[in-house]
Amino acid sequence: MGHEAGTTTSPPSTETEREPRVLDEAGIDLLIRALRDEGYEVVGPTLRDGAIVYDTLTSSRDLPRGVTDDQQPGRYRLGAERGGAWFGYSVGPQSWKRFLHPPTLTLWRARRDATGVEIEAATPPPSRYALFGARACELSAIAVQDRVLTGGPAVDEGYKARRDGLFVVAVQCSRAGGTCFCASMGTGPAVRSGFDLALTEILEGGHRFLLETGSEPGVRVARALPSRPATPGDVAAGRAAIANAERQMGRSLDTAGLKELLYSRYDSPQWDEVGARCLACANCTLVCPTCFCVSFEDVLDLTGAESERRRRWDSCLTMSFSYIHGGSLRTSAGARYRQWLTHKLATWHDQFGSSGCVGCGRCITWCPVGIDITQEAAALRGSPAKGEEGHGD
Repeated sequence: MGHEAGTTTSPPSTETEREPRVLDEAGIDLLIRALRDEGYEVVGPTLRDGAIVYDTLTSSRDLPRGVTDDQQPGRYRLGAERGGAWFGYSVGPQSWKRFLHPPTLTLWRARRDATGVEIEAATPPPSRYALFGARACELSAIAVQDRVLTGGPAVDEGYKARRDGLFVVAVQCSRAGGTCFCASMGTGPAVRSGFDLALTEILEGGHRFLLETGSEPGVRVARALPSRPATPGDVAAGRAAIANAERQMGRSLDTAGLKELLYSRYDSPQWDEVGARCLACANCTLVCPTCFCVSFEDVLDLTGAESERRRRWDSCLTMSFSYIHGGSLRTSAGARYRQWLTHKLATWHDQFGSSGCVGCGRCITWCPVGIDITQEAAALRGSPAKGEEGHGD
């Protein structure tokens, strides 16, 4: 991970400092304060409009403590968590993508006056974010976007600048949501890499947090926190919490031979069946933590004196996304859903060397008609390929 926070020198971490430690509940507020003192804008889970979303944190009071969620296809409800857990919920409708790959971005501005036209690049300095409460599937999604946006010959410099200044406080999952299937994708529920600090919330035997460090900047921040060495019992309790999340996994996806299966089912009648239900609303791509499609628009003021070029998120589920001279390449909702699913689970492997799905389940929860990517993949396994003559896209 890249960091700009290492401007002050500090001794390298010792083997003891790399071992797990234990924070009490007051340590959560001290951790947020320490990150703010380091110059980070701390962003994490907050409660707003009946959902858990990511926003700026100023103290632990901003966290949705004692809240849990119920997620099913097309359903999201919050409720009370009786144990008083700070992180007793799974992922909500937003992903960290909105901070690293913003939904809208002004690329340049132009102004015209009597002397001519002046063009200036809109390049504000990137915020130095500390992501507070990132789950394993979300860290895997960030790693996927790293490969897409910085791993090839065309690097998204804005993304890279925001990514290089990142600090990550991960949270281990102790419960799984009803639409989670990260265990199938090998992306969770255990956080194993991509973090500076990792927290495991333990309720049994006293409310506390297991604290692990994953980088030198993480060790430096941990030094400022009052903690004690973790006992074997603390470590075992943390592992049991993660195992509990894996047992609760709400969905599974059989990935064996999935890429080849999707290539062979391009003409399956299953695409027409799902297309008849799909609203092409693009919710699945908007909540997805790895989707990266964008489009560009030019905005002119009423006087014609000023204009801007903006980049904004777009979706392969919209008719206009594949529009070229003569019309859209994918005129049916089934064809557009096929493009999304096949790219996510098949061609992404060929382009970027991994799946484009991390099993977070957001696309299932936030689909208004409850289309389930795991069920659609399973249905394709039992669906024969349709002949070319029956293909009407």
